[in-house]
Amino acid sequence: MARRNLNDLLAFVTVAREGSFTKAGATLGVTQSALSQAVKGLEERLKIRLLTRTTRSVSATPAGERLMLAIGHRFDEIEAELDALTELRDKPAGTVRITCGDHILHSLLLPKLTPVLHEFPDILLEFDMNYGFRDIVADRFDAGVRLGSTIDQDMIAVPIGPPMRMAVVASPDYFERHPAPKTPHELTRHRCINQRMPTSGGLYVWDFRRGRQQINVRVTGPLIFNTAPPQVDAALAGLGITLLPEDELGSHIEEGRLIRVLDEWCPPFPGYHLYYPSRRQPSPAFSLVLKALKWDGGKR
Repeated sequence: MARRNLNDLLAFVTVAREGSFTKAGATLGVTQSALSQAVKGLEERLKIRLLTRTTRSVSATPAGERLMLAIGHRFDEIEAELDALTELRDKPAGTVRITCGDHILHSLLLPKLTPVLHEFPDILLEFDMNYGFRDIVADRFDAGVRLGSTIDQDMIAVPIGPPMRMAVVASPDYFERHPAPKTPHELTRHRCINQRMPTSGGLYVWDFRRGRQQINVRVTGPLIFNTAPPQVDAALAGLGITLLPEDELGSHIEEGRLIRVLDEWCPPFPGYHLYYPSRRQPSPAFSLVLKALKWDGGKR
């Protein structure tokens, strides 16, 4: 029986996953034309079309989907095993891909991982800054960072920071012009700064809890953003009230640039966690990243 060309199969799997010959070529480090020829040759040998090509996109045919399900994870297993072989080297090596938000990247991940990169120069870290809920298995990330309450149960989740609280804030100038709200319901009479959720596309519903009482409030106002930094800027400019995690606000509350209200309605919740698939054996490089990021419970 003639041996199959595994390079052609890898080319097909990568193109199908990326949905683009250009992106797949960048991933594999080969030209778009070379990938096209490889997939075309595979289709000719199998005598069946695997990809549907248009001027704007590439997608798998039913036969291509079947082949992807059969062999796609095999390449992932090979890659994971090759990474694991670095245990036999003097120093761990390999790539660790993490999807996260930009604030947590700058405030926590980079500071904690800088010593790892200095000590182990053969480790490569790739960060995807994204506020959506990426499918880390389908998108081939090693891990993601989310708040603990939003992680799927089939993932291993490791805390990398302390519990957090939300904060309702506005500038002193805003509260000079508008009386501060005493209850969450009074927010409906204020100009609030909204956030559009990256996954659902809807506006964030502000939720509050005090004891056993829970309140959800749909606020309105002059501005809608999809990330936190411009919400902070808008609040500092006196354009309205915003609701954000405490750590996004930096020292603005402590130094009086923002005033906090409804504090008793914002209880603690699980903070940032690094999560990764439970069925994947961590590589030595990933194990070092995990060790560096794991929260020690505030111990000194």
